[in-house]
Amino acid sequence: MIEWVSLGTGARPVPRPVATSLVWATATGGALVLVALLNTFVGIGRPGFALVALSLLAALLGLCARFTAAPGTAVLCWLFLNGFAIPPAGTLSWTGARDTFWLACLLTAALVGTTLARLAHARAAYRRVTAGAWGPNNRPYD
Repeated sequence: MIEWVSLGTGARPVPRPVATSLVWATATGGALVLVALLNTFVGIGRPGFALVALSLLAALLGLCARFTAAPGTAVLCWLFLNGFAIPPAGTLSWTGARDTFWLACLLTAALVGTTLARLAHARAAYRRVTAGAWGPNNRPYD
């Protein structure tokens, strides 16, 4: 008779988030590349595409970041969006309603990514902990 045995040596820890400085460095490089690609293929002066792309980048970075990295990630993405995705390129400006909306979108995307990652890790950890309370053949102890 074959008996399946777990090779794990106990509960696995919840993955630790990536260092904030590394997340911000990736946000800087990723935003630069995304805006450059969009300016090349879509054209400058179409910030809607850039906002969507940078929001996706912020959400992806949020998946491996701490909550404290979200504001910095949003600001770094906004700097490239404001400075290079709208004319005149290379000039930062502030248009109250527009830039507030852009920052809110980018911050929300980063926070949603981080929240989703934390919930997924918490759910996985809960399943690992509660799985240990079951007896042989996955039945609760009587």
